[in-house]
Amino acid sequence: MANITFKHVVKAYDSRDKKGEKIVVVPDLNLEIYDKEFVVLVGPSGCGKSTTLRMIAGLEDVSGGELYIGDRLVNDVEPKDRDIAMVFQSYALYPHMTVYKNMAFGLELRKTPKEEIEKRVLEAARILELEPYLKRKPKELSGGQRQRVALGRAMVRNPAVFLLDEPLSNLDAKLRTEMRSQIAALHKRLQTTFVYVTHDQTEAMTMGDRIVVMKDGNIHQVDTPQNLYNQPCNMFVASFIGSPQMNFIDAKVEKDGDAYALCFEGCRVPSNKAELADYVGKEVVVGIRPEDLHAEGSFNSSCGFPIHVEMAEMMGSEIYVYFNVNGNPDGKKKIARIPSRENIHSDDDVRLLIDVNRVHVFDKETQAAICH
Repeated sequence: MANITFKHVVKAYDSRDKKGEKIVVVPDLNLEIYDKEFVVLVGPSGCGKSTTLRMIAGLEDVSGGELYIGDRLVNDVEPKDRDIAMVFQSYALYPHMTVYKNMAFGLELRKTPKEEIEKRVLEAARILELEPYLKRKPKELSGGQRQRVALGRAMVRNPAVFLLDEPLSNLDAKLRTEMRSQIAALHKRLQTTFVYVTHDQTEAMTMGDRIVVMKDGNIHQVDTPQNLYNQPCNMFVASFIGSPQMNFIDAKVEKDGDAYALCFEGCRVPSNKAELADYVGKEVVVGIRPEDLHAEGSFNSSCGFPIHVEMAEMMGSEIYVYFNVNGNPDGKKKIARIPSRENIHSDDDVRLLIDVNRVHVFDKETQAAICH
């Protein structure tokens, strides 16, 4: 069993902040990663995701709490004894060694029999389509090929846990897309626990069985990609998951017969959510995904508002339409994803319609989700 368990894990450094207190990167981490699961740790730079991964690897000491791999407490276990393999952003290949030697080197250090080494390296090379390159040096390979060698070097060890720290960030967009599918297929084939760190929410959404969204060393939400997208627990998760990010608009809750209305920009968005009862007469934040805004005439809704198009960005099948509204809690331009056949241009005045069944509502003070 290669489940990973964090119980009140703390990571602090001896260096001090301006108040003379220890710098705490991870204050209280509780997380269960299940056997054979592909879990992605995601969040902005400095959120603690790489530190969390390095604690699993044993490259960072645990300052407090308990960290288990399987049923084994590993707080004080050396990295080499944890049955893990790590793939880094930088590939970390030996430039003077061939691809074969790079993949075999770790096994040679462990005194693995030569026949077993050859069997494992050739099998990994076959799976990763590296067979034609086994006699080449890293400098003779493309970025994607080097990353596959790094994966192969980890694979041959047959670890219980794969740890991947932003392994695709050095690749161009096309290679990243290809490698995403290869890593996901590799996980299915190996049936091993994968823990993957990235700041790229597209990678997280396309690869993970579950996603851990982190900020300032704290976990905000752990869920499947679909649930994170459709039911974010707060405004941070709602803004971080989804590209382009969710629009946030200040609104006021009013009673509307037996139901409620969310009012902004002369627009009344009907809602029958009982959770709004305590917010009547108060301001809330309405969240609307860009794809849930539609050009008038292309969608059946009586709920909408007029906008002036600040900028229209042609993206091929879609146009990204940027606009402003008065109640911008984040001060950012809003965005709608409109099919390009609508032929909207910069400086146009148009009316946008809202899919009222896809509106999210957040508490203005706590930023927690009220209803979806």
